[in-house]
Amino acid sequence: MSKKKYILPISLIGAGVAIVSLLVVAKPKPSPDAIDQTPALVKVAVTSAEYQTVNLAVTAHGTVTPIREIDLVAQVSGRIIHVEPAFADGGFFGADETLIQIDDRDYQVALLTAKAKLAEAQRRLAEEQGQARQAKREWRDLGNSNANDLFLRRPQLAAAQANLDAAQGDLTMAELNLERTKITVPFTGRVKQTYANLGQYVTTNTRVATVYDSTALQVRLALTERQAALVDLPLLPQADINSPLPNVIIRGSVAGKQQEWRGELARTEAFVDANSRLYYIVVEVANPYGNADEKQASIAPLLPGLFVEAVIEGKALDDVVMLPREALYQRDKILSLDADNKVTEQLVNVLQKDETHVWLKAAIPENTLIALEKQSLTPNGTIVEPILDENAEPLPIAQTEVLTEARQNSNRAANQQP
Repeated sequence: MSKKKYILPISLIGAGVAIVSLLVVAKPKPSPDAIDQTPALVKVAVTSAEYQTVNLAVTAHGTVTPIREIDLVAQVSGRIIHVEPAFADGGFFGADETLIQIDDRDYQVALLTAKAKLAEAQRRLAEEQGQARQAKREWRDLGNSNANDLFLRRPQLAAAQANLDAAQGDLTMAELNLERTKITVPFTGRVKQTYANLGQYVTTNTRVATVYDSTALQVRLALTERQAALVDLPLLPQADINSPLPNVIIRGSVAGKQQEWRGELARTEAFVDANSRLYYIVVEVANPYGNADEKQASIAPLLPGLFVEAVIEGKALDDVVMLPREALYQRDKILSLDADNKVTEQLVNVLQKDETHVWLKAAIPENTLIALEKQSLTPNGTIVEPILDENAEPLPIAQTEVLTEARQNSNRAANQQP
C-alpha cells in the first residue's frame, strides 16, 4: 500500500521530464537572415523642368538728365532793361518767349543808318545804270561795235551793285542785332540757373543763364551682354524697326515718396564700351511734369539729377525653364535625373536670376527632374532617391515614369480648364 502511494507521483514527474526533453530536442533551429549589401541612396529634393514662353524684364539704374541743356548767351552788348518773371532759377517758360530785353536804342539808330545807306546805294546804282546806257548809245552812234568796258562803265556799274549788296547786308545785320536784344529760347523749358539780372550790362558772348528742355527727359543706362540679350535693342535706324520700342517703368523717390513714370527705350548709343563691354541705352520720358502715376497718393514730377531704377520690358523668349534658385550651382550648372534616377550634370545658359528663382535654357527634355540640393554630394552617375518635398516619401526607381506621367496629365487637365 505504501509503495503504490509513491508510484503515481514519480510516474507523473517522469512523464513531465520526458515531454520537456522531447520539446527541447524537437525545437527548430533558427537560420540567419542574409545581410542586405545594397547601399542606402541619397535622398534629394527635386522639381520638374517645364518649358514656357516668358518676357524677362531687365532692371538697370541711372541718373535723369535733360535731353537738351544749353547756355543762353548775349549776342549783342547792352544793359538789361527788362526780365520776365520766369527768368529765375526753376522758372518755366514757353517756346520763343522773351526772357530778357536788352536796351535796343543803339540798335534802332544803327537800323536807321543802314536803311539810309541802302537808299544811297540804290541811288548810285540807278545813276550808274543810266550812265551806262547813255555810253552805249554814244558808242553805237559812232558806228563802232567794239567798245571797251571802261567806256561802257561796266566796272562802275559792278561797283555800284556791290555797294548795294553790302548796304543790304548791313541792313540785315542791323535788323538781326535789333532782334537779338530780345533773348529767347526755341523750345519750352525751365531755367536751371541764372547768371545775369535786371540792370546788368552784358557784352557779346556773356552767359546769362542755363536752361533745359522740359518737354522730355532722358536716362542713360548701362546693360551687360546678358541683359542686352533679353531686350529688343534699337540697333538699326528707326525706319528699319518694325516692332514698337520697349516700354520702360522709371521708379524713384521724390521727397521721400516713391513715384513711377512711363518711358520708352529711344535709342542705343553708337558704341560698346571697349573697357567694360557694356551697352549704353537711352530711355526718354515725355512730359515729365505731368507723367507721374495718377494712382499714387501724391504726384511728383521727374526731376533732372534723380537717381532712378528703370525696369525695361523684355522680348518674348521661348523654351525657357524657371527653377528655384537652389537648382543652380557653380553659376551655370544643374543636376538632372534620368529614368533610373541617375544624376547627370548639365551646363545651362542662365538668362536671369533673383533671390528665389532662376530662368535658364537647357538641353533637357521637358518634365525632367532637377535636383534642388546636395549637388556636391551627388556627382555624375550617382543614383539618388528623389523626393518632392521634405515631408514626401522617397520615390523608388519604378515610380519615376509614373511621376512624369502624372505631371503631364495634371498639366493637360489644367490647360483644358476654362
